[in-house]
Amino acid sequence: MAFEGLASRLQNVFGKLRGKGKVSEEDVNEAMREVRLALLEADVNFKVVKDFIAKVKDRAIGQEVMKSFTPGMVVVDIVNKELTELMGGTNSKLAKANKPPTVILMAGLQGAGKTTSSGKLAKLLLKEKHRPLLIAGDIYRPAAIKQLQVLGEQIGVPVFTLGDQTSPVEIARAGLQHAKDNNHDYVIIDTAGRLHIDEALMEELHQIHSITKPDEVLLVIDAMTGQEAVNVAQSFHSQLELTGVVLTKLDGDTRGGAALSVKAVTGCPIKFAATGEKIEPLEPFYPDRMASRILGMGDMLSLIEKAQSSIDAEKAAEMERKMRTAEFTFEDFLEQMEQVRKLGPLDQLFDMLPGMGKMKDMKNVKVDEKQIGRVEAIVKSMTKEEKQKPEIMNHSRRKRIATGSGTTVADVNRLIKQFDDMRKMMKQFSSMMGPKGPKGGLKGLKGMMGKKFPF
Repeated sequence: MAFEGLASRLQNVFGKLRGKGKVSEEDVNEAMREVRLALLEADVNFKVVKDFIAKVKDRAIGQEVMKSFTPGMVVVDIVNKELTELMGGTNSKLAKANKPPTVILMAGLQGAGKTTSSGKLAKLLLKEKHRPLLIAGDIYRPAAIKQLQVLGEQIGVPVFTLGDQTSPVEIARAGLQHAKDNNHDYVIIDTAGRLHIDEALMEELHQIHSITKPDEVLLVIDAMTGQEAVNVAQSFHSQLELTGVVLTKLDGDTRGGAALSVKAVTGCPIKFAATGEKIEPLEPFYPDRMASRILGMGDMLSLIEKAQSSIDAEKAAEMERKMRTAEFTFEDFLEQMEQVRKLGPLDQLFDMLPGMGKMKDMKNVKVDEKQIGRVEAIVKSMTKEEKQKPEIMNHSRRKRIATGSGTTVADVNRLIKQFDDMRKMMKQFSSMMGPKGPKGGLKGLKGMMGKKFPF
C-alpha cells in the first residue's frame, strides 16, 4: 500500500497522544517532531512539510485542544483535516466542455503509465454512459499504438490512428475531427513520454495543445518516483498549464511523497489514482478518504462504493440465506469468490478497513493469487452433482478432480475438509444468532474464530 511506512509512523505517534488525559505544549511539540521526520522520510517536499507542521502546531496548541476532554483525539482530527487540505481538500471532477467533445490531453514522462491510464480513463467514461474516443499520438515508442489498440479492444472503445509515419500534431487534428463527425463526447489523446527539458518534444506538445484546445491537461505521474515526480509536475505545469494529475502505481512499495506534495507545489489537484496494470476504471481521488487511510481510520466509503458497483445485491441476499440455512454448495462458493475478486486485490481491501494497520496478523497477510487460482481449478473440475453434494466424492472422484485441476489428491482433500468446516461454522453461527441476539457469548465466538477458511 502507498504510505505504508508513513501510516505506521503516524499511527504510533497519535496512539501515544490518544491515551493522554491532558496534552501539554511539549507533548504537541514532541509529536510534531516525529510527524516532521515521518513526512520527510516519505519523500514529501521540505517546504510542504514545514508549512504543514506550522499549521498543525498553530491549531493544536490553541484553546480548542487544551480545554478538550479528549485532547489527543482533537489533535488527530486537526492533522486529518490539514492532511486533507494538503492533498486538495475535495474531490476534483473531470471537466466537461459546453459543446462536445470534451478533449483530454495526457502528458508525462516515459514509463509513467500514460497509455494504460488513457485506457482506464476511457473505461471509466464508458461506465458513465459516455462515448469516448482514444487517439494514438505516441509514434515514437515501439508498439505504443498497438498497445492502445489492444486496450481499446479489451474495453470496447474505438482507437483513432494514422500509423507511426504521420506527425502527432496531424494525428491529433484528424482524430478530433473524426470524433466530431462520429458523435464522440470525450476525446483522450495519448501522447509520447517526454522529458520536460526536451525542447523539441515539448514544442510538439504545445502544438497539439494549440490545435486541440484541451479542456483537461492531465499529467500522469508515477507515485513511486517520489519527490522527483513533484519537480516534473512543476516543470510541466509552468510550460503547459496543467489542469490535474493522475497518480499511478499507488499500490507499489511507495513512500507517497508525490501525493502529499503535488497539489501544494503546483496548485494542480490529483484527479485520479491508479493501481496495478489491470484495465480497471480509474478511481477518482478523494483527499479526505486518503487522509483517513493514512491515519489508520480506514476508508469505508470507497469500500462500500466498490461493493455497490461490483456485487449483485439479489445474489448477495440469496447467498446470505444459503449460508444461514447451511445450503451453501461449492457452486455458491465459486460464485462468491468471483464476486469478491471483482472488488480488487484482497490486501488492498484490508487497507480500507479501520484499524487494520494496528493488527499485526492482518498487516502481514499476503493473499496468494495462485492459491486462489488452484482452489478455483479444483472446484471447476467437479461435476455439477459433486459441487452440490460434496459428500458423494469418494477416492476415485477426488483422484479425477486432482488430475483435471493439475493438483494433488491431498489438495482436493484439504479443500473439501476446509469447506465442510466452513459449512459447520456457518450453521453454528446461524444457531447462535437467535431472535434476541447472539447466543453462547464470547465462548461461542472464540471457538468459531479458530476455524480456517479455504484460502
